[in-house]
Amino acid sequence: MPVEQPKSMKTDDVHRAFAAHRADLGVLAFVTVIVPERVIELPRLGTICFHPSLLPRYRGGSALNWQIIRGETQGGLTVFWTDAGIDTGPILLQREVPIGPDDTTGSLYFEKIFPVGIEAMVEAVRLIAEGRAPRIPQDETAASYDPLCRDPHVAIDWTYPARRVYDLVRGADPQPGAWAIHRGEKLRFYDCRLGPAGGDESGRLIGIDDGAEISLAGGRLIAKRLRLGDGAKQSPAELARAGRIAIGDRLEPAEALR
Repeated sequence: MPVEQPKSMKTDDVHRAFAAHRADLGVLAFVTVIVPERVIELPRLGTICFHPSLLPRYRGGSALNWQIIRGETQGGLTVFWTDAGIDTGPILLQREVPIGPDDTTGSLYFEKIFPVGIEAMVEAVRLIAEGRAPRIPQDETAASYDPLCRDPHVAIDWTYPARRVYDLVRGADPQPGAWAIHRGEKLRFYDCRLGPAGGDESGRLIGIDDGAEISLAGGRLIAKRLRLGDGAKQSPAELARAGRIAIGDRLEPAEALR
């Protein structure tokens, strides 16, 4: 089959080219662009789409991030029939996966949802081929939608309880990276875990050992990788040797940029 990667799916040329394939089924296995309704409707049997949440909850392009940020312990995936809305079409099948207390957006997707998602897509296509694929309407009373998870959503507030800060950091790892301000630059946190309480002031750097240890309200954030400003991800020890961080530093909240 030919591989085509147009920059936009909205042009007349793309529509004509897609129509020429006379496809039986459209499969949106991983979509980061807007696919127009007129393209979705071209395949003879319709179009199905993969989504990394148990719809109708967590519609939107950052479903994985928001599930972790909100401390969910049960997640999953949905294969649904596309329509004109955003993740609103009838459900074909769903699969549940657990969200561990230390899962990040990256680990949840690559280690749990991705392998199950492949199996689910194969099963969905088989059900369609056999004429047994359901179309279960989504319950709009249980629906939720979240925006794309970006920098303004993942600025750390050190007054939050330790678990809430940790969930925010996990949900922003690997992108966009939860952050605070250090010496006028954004400092982002990756590969973190939650440790026992230590230190009296939330947001204070109290150790650089196995990772950067930042005091929280009821715990401590231990970060093995940091990114300062526009630099690359580094170990806390590397940044300390370069004189860019030091024990006792106070990390400021987002308001420090204003």
